Amino acid sequence: MPKAFSSGVRPRTRSGADAGSRQENASEKDTTLDLFKFVPFRLNRLAAEVSAELSGEYREHYGLDIPEWRVLATLGFRNAACSAQYIAHCTRTHKSTISRAVTALTARQLVERVENEADRREYNLRLTRKGKALYEELIPRLLRKENTILSCLSPQERKDFAALLGKIEQSLDLVQTSEEASEAEGY
Repeated sequence: MPKAFSSGVRPRTRSGADAGSRQENASEKDTTLDLFKFVPFRLNRLAAEVSAELSGEYREHYGLDIPEWRVLATLGFRNAACSAQYIAHCTRTHKSTISRAVTALTARQLVERVENEADRREYNLRLTRKGKALYEELIPRLLRKENTILSCLSPQERKDFAALLGKIEQSLDLVQTSEEASEAEGY
């Protein structure tokens, strides 16, 4: 099963069994939780805020909501059509939300359904010419916005931040590159 789609409990690797055991024992004794120091809370809050900042660019100028942008972004970085299920897994967005976004984007003629050559009962999705043009127009705006958001970090801090995010993604078996995502086509 592809990395991004393994389900259930995944074994975690630790960089030292003794260190992990000590950490688990210490956390068993803790009975309070400072939410503002709890990493999952901080990451979720940060992701929501960054998403909201970026959404201003595509909502105001292009009338797209966050799920619609996720569909466009996923299709835009790929060279081949893909399934809605692939988009849902790649973006960690519920399939019904992706389905509604695809319906809206199809109505706006930004996305089209194409027959899946491997299984003619299914359809894959791809950007239309209009969708590609919108995607290509939007990308520089979003990259500038990303740069603004990260401007509080030095160039070295940005590299370190990207590397640390990569380590966390790797520990959770998340696909980390476009190449990996393309190889995991069988979603």
